[in-house]
Amino acid sequence: MPRKLYLAAYDVRCPSRLARAVRVIKGYASGGQKSAYECWLTPAEHKALHAEMAQVIDPAEDQFALLPLEPRQPLAPLG
Repeated sequence: MPRKLYLAAYDVRCPSRLARAVRVIKGYASGGQKSAYECWLTPAEHKALHAEMAQVIDPAEDQFALLPLEPRQPLAPLG
């Protein structure tokens, strides 16, 4: 199955949930920094990551986004 590039980003307020969220995302990530990680995911991995994060975060306090990226687009980094 082909993999697609995603940006996984989170804002988790509770330190224990944050530690669990970082462990989950790092299991799928190819690189990242602080609360944003690049993930090359198959459709099954996309579904699994979303389901695992749903078990970790508190939707009333935390946020999680899994955004598709276009790997062929040139990056325009700042800084």
